[in-house]
Amino acid sequence: MTATQTPPTASTTRTMVAAINDALAIALERDPTTYLFGEDVGVMGGVFRASDGLQARFGTDRVFDTPLAEASIVGMGIGMGLAGLRPIAEIQFAGFMYPALDQILSHLGRYRHRTRSRYSLPMVIRAPYGGGVHTPEQHADSPEAILAHVPGVKVVIPSTPTDAKGLLLAAIEDPDPVFFLEAIKLYRSNKESVPDGHYTVPLGKARIVTEGSDVTVVTYGGMVEVSVKAAEAARAHGIGVEVIDLRTLVPMDLETVLNSVAKTGRAVVVTEAPRTGGFHSEISANIAEHAIDSLRAPILRVTGYDAPYPPFTAIEDVYRPNAVRVARAIRTVMGY
Repeated sequence: MTATQTPPTASTTRTMVAAINDALAIALERDPTTYLFGEDVGVMGGVFRASDGLQARFGTDRVFDTPLAEASIVGMGIGMGLAGLRPIAEIQFAGFMYPALDQILSHLGRYRHRTRSRYSLPMVIRAPYGGGVHTPEQHADSPEAILAHVPGVKVVIPSTPTDAKGLLLAAIEDPDPVFFLEAIKLYRSNKESVPDGHYTVPLGKARIVTEGSDVTVVTYGGMVEVSVKAAEAARAHGIGVEVIDLRTLVPMDLETVLNSVAKTGRAVVVTEAPRTGGFHSEISANIAEHAIDSLRAPILRVTGYDAPYPPFTAIEDVYRPNAVRVARAIRTVMGY
C-alpha cells in the first residue's frame, strides 16, 4: 500500500460515522489481507452502522459477526495479525472491553518486544466511547487511560469526520496495534466536507483548533467541541484560548503542547473520564515536568467524577464536563 498524506481534492459531506465507514471500505478494497469483525458488524452493519453495507460488498469471509465474547475477539485478532493478516476488530462499546483485558495486557502490545521485532502485530481495535447521548450502564465509559498504560500499543481518538477517516486509515496501515476510540456523541452531531479516496492523517501529531495567547486548553475526542465553546465564551471577555486537539494519546505530540504553554503560561486539561488516574494527569505531569518555568498559574483539570458513569438520566449532564465548567477553569487560571 502507498500512504497518501495529502488529501484528494474531491470531497463529500459526511458525518463521522459515514467517514469511518468510508475509511473501512477503502482499507478493505486496497488490501485483501484486511478483515473486519465484531459483534453485529456484518448483517446489521454495526450498532452505529459504521460497517453498514461492507459485508454485502466484501463478503462474509472478510466482514463477519462474532459471538458476544470480547476476549475471543481480541485474541482471534492477535492470532490473525501474527499470521500476516491485517485485522480490524470492533468492540461494540469501549465499556465492554474489560473481559478482553487479559489479551490486551498480557499479549497485544508485547509481540514485537517478545520476538525481538521478528513479528509485528498490525491490528486495530475500534470502539465507541464516552457519553452525551443517555446510554445504559457501561455504554459511556472512557477507558483511554487504561489502554494508554499498556506498553506497545497506540491510542487514537479523532474529533472530526475528516480526522476520523485519515487517522483510521493511518491506524490500519500501522505495523503495530492501535486502539481507535470514537466518541459516541460525535458520530452524527456534525457534518463536514471530507476528502474522497485514500489519505492519511499522521499518528502522533496534534491539531491546534483555535489559536490564543492567554490560556492553553489540551483535550481530545468528545471534549474538543465543549472546549471550543468555552474558548468562544472566553473570547467575548477578551481572553485568547488556544485549544489543542491531541488526536493521538500514544504517542502524544508533547512538542505542540509545550510550545503553546510556553506562549500562554497557563494550562487547562479537559477529559470526560473519571478524575483519579485519568489521562489528564499524564498530560498535566508532562507540562509540569517540562514547562514548569513557563507556568503563571497551577494546571487545572476539568474531568468526570470518581463514580461510575450515570446511566440513562439527566445526571449525565452534570457528570460530563460542559462548556460552563471549562470556562470557569479558564477564568480561574487567568485570575491566579
